[in-house]
Amino acid sequence: MSALALILAQRGFCISGSDPSNNENIQNLIDEGVKVFQKQSPSNIKTICFRRTKQPLIVISSAIPKNNPELTAAKAAGLEIWHRSDLLAALIKSQPSIAIAGSHGKTTTSTFITTFLAIANRDPTSLIGGCVPFYGRNAHAGTGELLIAEADESDGSLIKFEPKIGIITNLELDHTDHYASLNELINTMQIFAKKCNQLLVNYDCKILRNNFKSTASWSTKNKSVDFAAIPIKLDGRQTIASIYERGSFIDNITMPIPGLHNLSNIIASIGACRMAGLSYSDIKKSINSLEAPRRRFDYRGSWNGRLIVDDYAHHPSEIKATIAMAKLMIESDRSPFSTRPKRLLIVFQPHRYSRTKEFIKAFATALSSADSLLLAPIYGAGEKPIDGASTEALANTIQEIRGDLPICVSRNLNDLSRLVKEKSKRGDLVLTIGAGDINSLWGRLIKEDKNNQLTSFLAA
Repeated sequence: MSALALILAQRGFCISGSDPSNNENIQNLIDEGVKVFQKQSPSNIKTICFRRTKQPLIVISSAIPKNNPELTAAKAAGLEIWHRSDLLAALIKSQPSIAIAGSHGKTTTSTFITTFLAIANRDPTSLIGGCVPFYGRNAHAGTGELLIAEADESDGSLIKFEPKIGIITNLELDHTDHYASLNELINTMQIFAKKCNQLLVNYDCKILRNNFKSTASWSTKNKSVDFAAIPIKLDGRQTIASIYERGSFIDNITMPIPGLHNLSNIIASIGACRMAGLSYSDIKKSINSLEAPRRRFDYRGSWNGRLIVDDYAHHPSEIKATIAMAKLMIESDRSPFSTRPKRLLIVFQPHRYSRTKEFIKAFATALSSADSLLLAPIYGAGEKPIDGASTEALANTIQEIRGDLPICVSRNLNDLSRLVKEKSKRGDLVLTIGAGDINSLWGRLIKEDKNNQLTSFLAA
């Protein structure tokens, strides 16, 4: 929502909105002249309609309930109301676009594509779910031909999009609050795929390989596909891989971002840019400038001799990939940090009761590879509690898999900050994982450090 608002503000539209939080995205909007109401109230609708000859368009997301006071007031005033996806669909249709869909890696792949194009002076318009380091924000109204958009599948609304190039990174069941089965998700993605002028998919994903007809595909295992990056060396600091295009060797390149899953995101981005007409030489010039988006293995600094990393992972497969990358840094003795991490302490906040219940065994399996584990209460994201979905149930399931793993369950985030201080050690890589408000934990520790005169947290 903030990305859409930012793009329209940069394009000269009069934009207003409401949000009780005050974060970097909100400040970016205020800097662009957006009127931000801090409370959601019917009076806000009256304010934006006052002395206007043309009625405003109201845009809502799936997170807005039907009884929202502003939405109720907008309906009473007879205002036109669009879903977020309607607005994004209109933007995608207005210019040649690349839309990135899939269960995992959308934000990272979108960020890499945007970075490649921006450095090659293509100045794309981009609307992404995370902050793009190249721009320092999650959206940019460019002057170039292309628009890059992250296509979220969580509510099924991506079937409205008609991009020039569609990308599907991978596919597995998630968002069980919306999809009753994997087949239902596949059917939705197939509708999206048919609306793409060209389709680029991940050959390594069996579900995509068996259910989708694509224009092109990529792989980190099979060099005979359209675009391939076959790893030569993987460590905790970088990845060296051989690049192939339609079976022909192109080059060996060193990528500054570790992890096999990131190698897949990078070759997907290279493939998309090649399909969009970017030369390989322009792409290669940008490789060393690639940075993951914020909250994707995001190094936050050091605190009392602990290395602090924040990650947005909230699905078992994402958690497994994130932990594997962290372990690689510890075991290979190579990492992007100034000191070598010796132990992995994971601080995990489950996201949604429905997801926790559906994947509790898969979550437990992924988290069981930690050296020590702290669990926060479930972040409901608007959902009501469900029987069998709790942090305690998750802890019990993990103990069944690995009884010797030290686990602590916290009552709330204040209790969690206490546990971090008590259970962490110097030399730990403390990895916070979750899509909720777990990243606010470090602000609490900073405040407590100032009060207790502890070693201050160094923001990266």
